[in-house]
Amino acid sequence: MRRSIIETVLGAMVLLVAAVFLIFAYTSSDLKPVLGYQVTARFNSIDGLTVGSDVRIGGVKVGSVVAQEIDQEAYQAVVDFTVRPEIRLPEDTQVSVTSSGLLGGKYLKLDPGNADDMVSNGGELRNTKDVISLEELLGKVIFLVTDESPDG
Repeated sequence: MRRSIIETVLGAMVLLVAAVFLIFAYTSSDLKPVLGYQVTARFNSIDGLTVGSDVRIGGVKVGSVVAQEIDQEAYQAVVDFTVRPEIRLPEDTQVSVTSSGLLGGKYLKLDPGNADDMVSNGGELRNTKDVISLEELLGKVIFLVTDESPDG
């Protein structure tokens, strides 16, 4: 009987420590969406970008992707994202979909421009650069390597 109580208390302690670890890991990581003003950008291709993906300037997380949809008339991907309120973006900021490494996820990379006018809440950044998929690049490289010259 005494051994059963000790095992129960020990099991409860293990669960408590695991819960504390999970709470610490969630609060110290950048998994939470960033609150701020909302900006829109349009792309022809956003392969791999998902809701919740990071928005970064110089590698530092400054926002989060909050929505994605398709423009029914132009057939472009419309991405809505937030940016921290203390960061003001010039209207000529370039927005590109970039990879976090060879096998990493995608994120939005912001390269601020030099314009005097700043984007406001609900504004749109028009200077966008589409994602280049790894499959496309590999296909081009394979085609170039295997392409034989016509005279040989």
